[in-house]
Amino acid sequence: MFRSLREDEGTDVRIAQVTLSVDGEACTLPAGAPVASALLRLGSIARLTGLSGSPRAPYCMMGVCFECLVEIDGVPNQQACMVAAADGMVVRRQDGHRAASGVSSR
Repeated sequence: MFRSLREDEGTDVRIAQVTLSVDGEACTLPAGAPVASALLRLGSIARLTGLSGSPRAPYCMMGVCFECLVEIDGVPNQQACMVAAADGMVVRRQDGHRAASGVSSR
């Protein structure tokens, strides 16, 4: 779906890579890339809304809209667009409302 522009440049610049897991699927990204770019690259949704169950995905990519809330390494309600991907990170889609403690209020 999405790919890095650097893949098309044909340059020999070496960029450190990190691999994270999104709902069990591995994704490799340049170090420092936002977690939201993994969601977009994999064609994954970030969450389902609590009321209607509508799918949501990264939208603004600058921390304003909160459409990209995911669970990162067991911590819910993380804005995927504002968190830099790290090697070994585990990202999971959120379904419904999440309390700050990580216990679903649904």
